[in-house]
Amino acid sequence: MAFIDKAKIYIKSGNGGHGALSFRREKFIEYGGPNGGNGGKGGDVIFRGNKGINTLQRYRFNQHHKAQNGMGGAGQLKTGSSGKDLILDVPCGTEIYNEDMSVKLHEILDDEQTYHFLRGGQGGKGNAHFKSSTNRAPRKFQQGEKGQEATVRLKLKILADVGLVGMPNAGKSSILNFVTNAKSKVADYAFTTLHPHIGMVQKEDLEFVLADIPGLIENASDGKGLGHDFLSHVERCKILIHVIDTTEADPLKNYQIIRQELENYGAEIESKKEIIALNKVELLDEKKEEQIKDKFTSLDRRIFTISAATGYNLDQLTNLCLEYLQDE
Repeated sequence: MAFIDKAKIYIKSGNGGHGALSFRREKFIEYGGPNGGNGGKGGDVIFRGNKGINTLQRYRFNQHHKAQNGMGGAGQLKTGSSGKDLILDVPCGTEIYNEDMSVKLHEILDDEQTYHFLRGGQGGKGNAHFKSSTNRAPRKFQQGEKGQEATVRLKLKILADVGLVGMPNAGKSSILNFVTNAKSKVADYAFTTLHPHIGMVQKEDLEFVLADIPGLIENASDGKGLGHDFLSHVERCKILIHVIDTTEADPLKNYQIIRQELENYGAEIESKKEIIALNKVELLDEKKEEQIKDKFTSLDRRIFTISAATGYNLDQLTNLCLEYLQDE
């Protein structure tokens, strides 16, 4: 299933059913009174969090959604049935905005969390409602209320405990695949990953959600290389694992570039707990590995030399993530 993290949809709640104009008609009863029933209420539009989905793909091509209208009232004081509510399932982490994205209306963070967005129209009153001591045979009845309508934009920011960040082709997808059951695409060229992938890391009776954030580049905070789209998914991660390709010409400079982009983006991303993972050390000799590691020792960060290809030190890396998460 394709990953879609933005959608624009039109939604409308149901119209209320009309009240009925009806009079009692029975044999031997010449002047039966009014017996028109009320119309049913229109269906509401409700957003609901669903942990079983992680994309807005269902709303990419199906952009018009309407709740059911209420049924009209009938004679014999019969009330019309209410329209069925329209429930729109969205991934946890979905934000709901007005059409021009100027106002965030709500956000869905939890499974089964609901947000009643549009109320259905009330059903109209039948003529029996208007009977009085001075008007024994009213011909008055009400139309049902119109439903509400709106065009909204949905934006998904993935909910993950730990996010893998770094330059393209640093080995983030390989790490995710090794420590989880995810099947993220891996290849030896930049931007293999074009959208976030998530997986579950399980350690005995403990677990956490790990996200592979697509590779960031210089000026990502200004939107270069889909930077804003990628960085938005980092916002809700509690811990960042900064993956560095140690075979690059200047690994420390690459680290500094991404750190600067995190700071430029804002949203307090730069203040999150961070672990540095020096990847692809299986391609280095021992001397080169130590030289690169020494360049990072001045940073106030936990540093791991790892190999996503062989699994070297990945167990220790995920253990530290659990330790940090338990301190949250």
